[in-house]
Amino acid sequence: MIVLPLLFLIQPQVDCNAPLTQLDMNFCSRQEFEAADEALNEQWRKVSAHKKRNDEAAKANGTEGGYFQKLLEAQRAWLSYRDSHCEAASDAYRGGSIRPLIHNHCKAELTAQRTDQLQNMIEPN
Repeated sequence: MIVLPLLFLIQPQVDCNAPLTQLDMNFCSRQEFEAADEALNEQWRKVSAHKKRNDEAAKANGTEGGYFQKLLEAQRAWLSYRDSHCEAASDAYRGGSIRPLIHNHCKAELTAQRTDQLQNMIEPN
């Protein structure tokens, strides 16, 4: 049986508008990434449903589909890119307490950009 210290069970009380310590900044950057990831997942649901409707319309018209499959392949490649890129971007800080901040910020930034890209697939500017 694994016993975790109580610290892992307690949600830290951090003001992410004014974090005071590196630990606070790391925590807030993780929150930032999680919010960006949640927005990405919501946009993913919208754009994937849109592409699936395109596939259904193509099938009904007897034309080539594959819209959703192309999107899925692109998303998988993008996720791999994001994760690898942010690992590389934060490698200079390996072993340092700031590395999680750099890594999370990178992932949050790229995730927000990808969310916009997905939104533009169904709502072009």
